[in-house]
Amino acid sequence: MPEEGIETQELKEKLDESEEHARGEGSPARWILWLSMSTAIIAVLAAIASLESGAYANDAIVQKNDAILHQSKADDAWSYYQAKGIKAAFYETQADPKWRDAAEKEKKGQEDLRAEAEKEQDTVKEMDEKSEQSLHVHHQFAKSVTISQVAIALAAIAALTRRRSMWWVSLAAGAAGAWFFILGFLPH
Repeated sequence: MPEEGIETQELKEKLDESEEHARGEGSPARWILWLSMSTAIIAVLAAIASLESGAYANDAIVQKNDAILHQSKADDAWSYYQAKGIKAAFYETQADPKWRDAAEKEKKGQEDLRAEAEKEQDTVKEMDEKSEQSLHVHHQFAKSVTISQVAIALAAIAALTRRRSMWWVSLAAGAAGAWFFILGFLPH
């Protein structure tokens, strides 16, 4: 009798498999293999996208800090520029000719400070643009990670419920995650 139970179980499995083949679904083991492989590929892309996202977020922070540092230097230069201008105006109002020479010296120094302040302002603008660019790339990779995680969750649901339609939805979400992954590497 025990042999009949085993044969009956094997026969039932073969009937289930042939029924699935008749519906065009292929073998369950093969489908689970494809499901597992596609989920693993999506997980690898999500892991790489996560690393890239973090790296670009860090770059954006460093670049923004550099911009703030240069903004501080520019503010200092502009303040010193204004102080020189006030000092020159004060010297010009004095009756003694020696003060007029001091006023000219202050004006000359003021022009150097203006050039320095403008140079720092240009650096601030450049660093802000770099920071924004890094933040944009970070967002592309972050979207890839999020969508890939959704795809992985959908694949898990497909495996638990044995619904291939859910797997196809998972693959579509994985493709969207891959799209944002690729966008992260494209020049902007």
